[in-house]
Amino acid sequence: MLCYDEIFKYEIFTAEIEKQIYSGILQENDRLPSVRDIKEKYKLSTSSVQSGFEYLMIKGLIRSHPRSGYFVTGIQEENIPEIKTQLPAVVRDEVFMKNMILTSKRTSEFSSFNTAVPGDLLIPQKLILRTMQEVIREKGASLLRYYPSNGLEPLRKYIAKQMGTYGCILNPEEIIITDGALQALTIALKSVTKARDVVAVESPCVFSVLEVLAHLELKVIEIPVHYKTGFDVEYFQKICKENKISALITTPNFHNPTGVIMNDKTKKEILSIAEIHQFCIIENDMYSDLYFEEQRPQSIKSFDKKGIVMTYSSFSKTLAPGIRLGWLHAGSFYAKSERVRFALGRSVSPIYQELVLKLLQGNSYERHLRVFRKKLNKQAVQVLDILRKSFPEGSYFHRPRGGYSIWGKLPENTDMKRFYQYCEEHQILFTPGNTFSFTDRYHDHFRIVFAERITSESIVLLKNAGRRAKELQS
Repeated sequence: MLCYDEIFKYEIFTAEIEKQIYSGILQENDRLPSVRDIKEKYKLSTSSVQSGFEYLMIKGLIRSHPRSGYFVTGIQEENIPEIKTQLPAVVRDEVFMKNMILTSKRTSEFSSFNTAVPGDLLIPQKLILRTMQEVIREKGASLLRYYPSNGLEPLRKYIAKQMGTYGCILNPEEIIITDGALQALTIALKSVTKARDVVAVESPCVFSVLEVLAHLELKVIEIPVHYKTGFDVEYFQKICKENKISALITTPNFHNPTGVIMNDKTKKEILSIAEIHQFCIIENDMYSDLYFEEQRPQSIKSFDKKGIVMTYSSFSKTLAPGIRLGWLHAGSFYAKSERVRFALGRSVSPIYQELVLKLLQGNSYERHLRVFRKKLNKQAVQVLDILRKSFPEGSYFHRPRGGYSIWGKLPENTDMKRFYQYCEEHQILFTPGNTFSFTDRYHDHFRIVFAERITSESIVLLKNAGRRAKELQS
């Protein structure tokens, strides 16, 4: 049986080289050990060593000189544009009716870059199915009965324990198990708002969140996401002074669709604003476990001392989309949230609760996450490299540090209509930027999801899309 930790053998030495480069031990133009030296030191095959050097070259950390070896290129500073978007402070309440095909249609594993869920080949199918069979044998007919409306107590305790290891202290008695993240968001909103209330959301904002807001007849103010800090705090302060905000919905870690991560300073600033203006922050923590760097980023809830942050997450992004199991930490809003949850359904699927509980009780879930993050990181590096090399000069693709998404922007002189026509004709599924806003601010943007296995066919399609985008420059 293949061990999880054997999948990326070359990381034994590439991780050490990266660490030495970022810490300054290895400097620009320093020569790296030879393939033979690496083989002998780490007991690896030639192909594993060469794969490792290729990975470091794709990341831009080293270069190859024929017959001379590999040399450090140094840390390349990314030219991240400073965006200061001035969106109109317009309160909107129109229903956002976009075509669901843009975010859910799937043609094949190598041409679908639009659905933010793990692809079939990245799902731990054997682990899930084997564990599910064990649950059925152990629990039997009890799985056919109602479970507690707020969820299994041991499951809530394990979720609180897991979050506690990341510095986020949650009372398990204030956690509600839900049918996925979208239901958790709906419960949170219905607990602190009523129709026609004003809610602030990040812009761009994922389609499903906008649909919930429209369904609940809430007015919306969009707050720009910034690539460097994660959020336009100055604009948000202005909006809060001019409007009575009932809640802020935010995805601070690996935001969908941009992939941006909010820095801790900004998290504390928006928490302070919420305290001053006395409204609730509803925090989407779904992508935080999918970090590519050394540690999981802090949630806003971990800084909350006054109980004004509700945090929710889901296992559909880390295990499989069909596992409709999420959770909401309602905190001081628990009493109202519990009633809303009950009104939406008596209880969550018993088998999913028992399945996730069994995975959390052992170490299989954490082992899966380690491998999953490595796979996603490798694919993110590969896709980003193709996009930056294949698309027109003046395009921008934001480097993700976790999650599923790369947010792209083509030059303003690109004929986007014809670009999307080409993509549709060739079954290359990106998600257009306008899907992520009530405005048309993002007409020249699109989201690329790298959660499907990247194949030689995928690479050809991405390169062809980039070539076509170059041809459509006016």
